[in-house]
Amino acid sequence: MTISASARVYALSVETIYLDSLFALNAIIDYFLLLCSAKAAGAVIRRLRLALAAVLGGLWAVACVLPGFDFLRLAPMKLLPALFMALIAFGGERRLARCLVIFLGVSAAFGGAAWAASMLAGGGMYAGRVYLPVSMRVLVLSFALCYAAVSLVFRRIGKRPERELLTLEVTLRGRSLALRALRDTGNGLCDPVSGRDAAVAELDALRPLLPELQGRAFTDAAALFGELSALDGLQGRVTLLLYSALGTRSGLLAALRPDSAALDGRPADILVGLYPGRLSQDGDYEAIF
Repeated sequence: MTISASARVYALSVETIYLDSLFALNAIIDYFLLLCSAKAAGAVIRRLRLALAAVLGGLWAVACVLPGFDFLRLAPMKLLPALFMALIAFGGERRLARCLVIFLGVSAAFGGAAWAASMLAGGGMYAGRVYLPVSMRVLVLSFALCYAAVSLVFRRIGKRPERELLTLEVTLRGRSLALRALRDTGNGLCDPVSGRDAAVAELDALRPLLPELQGRAFTDAAALFGELSALDGLQGRVTLLLYSALGTRSGLLAALRPDSAALDGRPADILVGLYPGRLSQDGDYEAIF
């Protein structure tokens, strides 16, 4: 008697994941998503905090593929890292909720762009899962599509002229502060003696650097000049600038020379004029340069 049987067929699917590559790829992507979100929201760009938030995103991506952590892939759980990343990157912003919503929108736009680009690159189903081949070409195309979507959705096209917001970092007497600054191409304010250009910042925004002035209001530039000149470390570093603006024939502005200043990380040898009112009605910026 002869017994014949077909050979047993084994269908094995082995998925290899390199955790270091997974972490690096997700951290890099998250950093640029946060950077794009910050620019779209008009937030102060703090690159170290963006990097720390991106590291959290990379670690979360690694945790999602570890044995026993499948629950991290559930949709509600995916909102947690987004919330923590937004708090790290944008904590202290006046419109934190706006930054979070924009970050979620940018992430969704990038995800859709990556999906579309991957399908064009030959993505499909593999071992019962969606397979998205991620290459440099796919990433570049995805970021391009994402940036276009952000521009269309979040920018107020046609409602007001395009505004360029910069990060103005001011260091005074050992303390540092970052402000949102509007680049004004028509700003010609400068010190006629030293020739230094001058930025204008809201006095209230600079009060953390001048704790002696907390709770005090100033409407007269000369009085503010006198108070600043009497503070320790500011002797000889305070001046009065003559300015003119729309609706104002001319006026005086108290200005000081900080220890150092930087615009988007580039050192700037400038004076900082102190304006007692609000420069932006909607709070989008606290300084003009």
